[in-house]
Amino acid sequence: MSGKRQTTMAKLQRERRVAEKRQLKAEKKAARKAGELPVDTSEETDGEVSGEGLAEVSGEQPQEISATLKAD
Repeated sequence: MSGKRQTTMAKLQRERRVAEKRQLKAEKKAARKAGELPVDTSEETDGEVSGEGLAEVSGEQPQEISATLKAD
């Protein structure tokens, strides 16, 4: 019979990331409870585009985008 399988580095890294994420979440929760952070009702947006640097709502496009659209 073979012994126990060793845990792969990938699994260890995943577990470490999950633990860090949980710790950050607990710290944020404690800070909100202490009144240090404003209460945020929206979901977290990990990996999503924040919209910073995009054109304003007025419908104007940045000059670089307009130039590439005209060239096509």
